[in-house]
Amino acid sequence: MQPFSFKNRLAFYYIITTGLLIFVVFFSIYSIVKISVYSHINDDIKIEVNKHLTEVEIKGNHIGLIHNDEWREREHNSVAVNPVFVQFYDSKGNLAEKSPNLKIYTLIFNQNIGDNEFFDTKLVSKSIRQIQVPIYQNSVKKGYLLVAMSLEDAKMVLHNLFEILLFSYPLILVLLFLIARLIAGRSIRPINSIIETSNIITRDNLKSRIPLPQNRDELYTLSETINNLLDRIENTIEREKQFTSDASHELRTPLTVIKGTLEVLIRKPRNQEEYLDKINFCVTEVNRLNHLVDQLLLLARFENQTKSLKIEKNCLNAIILDTISSYSSAIQSKNIKLIAEFVKDYYIENDAYLLSIIFNNLISNAIKYSNENANLTIVITDENNKIECQIIDSGRGIPAEDLQKIFNQFYRSKAIEHSGIKGTGLGLSIVKRLCTLLEIDINITSVENSGTTVFLSFP
Repeated sequence: MQPFSFKNRLAFYYIITTGLLIFVVFFSIYSIVKISVYSHINDDIKIEVNKHLTEVEIKGNHIGLIHNDEWREREHNSVAVNPVFVQFYDSKGNLAEKSPNLKIYTLIFNQNIGDNEFFDTKLVSKSIRQIQVPIYQNSVKKGYLLVAMSLEDAKMVLHNLFEILLFSYPLILVLLFLIARLIAGRSIRPINSIIETSNIITRDNLKSRIPLPQNRDELYTLSETINNLLDRIENTIEREKQFTSDASHELRTPLTVIKGTLEVLIRKPRNQEEYLDKINFCVTEVNRLNHLVDQLLLLARFENQTKSLKIEKNCLNAIILDTISSYSSAIQSKNIKLIAEFVKDYYIENDAYLLSIIFNNLISNAIKYSNENANLTIVITDENNKIECQIIDSGRGIPAEDLQKIFNQFYRSKAIEHSGIKGTGLGLSIVKRLCTLLEIDINITSVENSGTTVFLSFP
């Protein structure tokens, strides 16, 4: 059997809930009407009882009415119009008198029913409601007054009401189901839009978006969330395409240089010095290629933050000093004046390996883009419950229009002018990715030809 659609399920669940509610309402209506009808009959019987008790005449053991004309009233003679049946029993249980409309029949005294209690019984296969009221004289029970009224009209009303409710109940449910299905169809129209949009979205077509509903409800939020997800997916794929294109270009460049050098080398015999020179050049390009591959692997490694972090307490001073020591030869060759302003030892809880990669890239850039006899200052402070680190160089700086692009992969500001400075354009991309992973705030300010300052704020 084919399962219900979501629209039909919504309508079905609505009908179940509404059906129960309607059932309760119908049951309440029927019960209220029944109670009301019986209450009116009971009140009418009580009126008859009170009237006849005031007209009772007791002579010895005989019980009857003072005025016999009472029996000639229409309700005592007829069984067709609002009949009231009255009957007297004496103290010995013998029939004393009865209303003419009983004819050859009598009201049955029920010994199992208490005095003054209403109960339903039968009279010539007709339903009646009856009460048995004791008659006293000088506190002595002399007999009983039995008063009954027909229930046929009341039962007919209740039966008709029951049939109407029973017949209308399924019709109402079917009608409500169709209405609920129509409303559910209109309500889930945004879901159909989501399905249609999802079917036309492919890797090569990420421009389509789900139309947002007019009402700002849950479906609006769902559509907006999916649109935002599509935006992120589109941006990710675009970055992936750009990354693949740039990586291919960057990898091809050293390979082309190595190939060209080797082709030139084998065209004719060379002396040993020429061979050594070309081989050393190729080794340099291979090292550059290895470094590029390492950077690409490192960037891909943290692309989805799949690396498990090793969080432990580390001395920030030691990590920075270890990084500086690895670049001591470069610092000395450029005669850079290094200033480390560490007032005390600063400890942070973070991943030491990833921190070393961050500082390695930042300090490497500061050294590469610094002129000879320049200054390089590293300051650590703790303010507002945060440890902050500044890496300040007095190098070539970054133009203002390039500051927004420096974290892009393979981007190098004024790469042609700085062609003599080796680099892949991946260092700051890696730094940004790791800072996001380690929840470190990073900000870079720079003035061209004056220097650059990197701000790091540790949680």
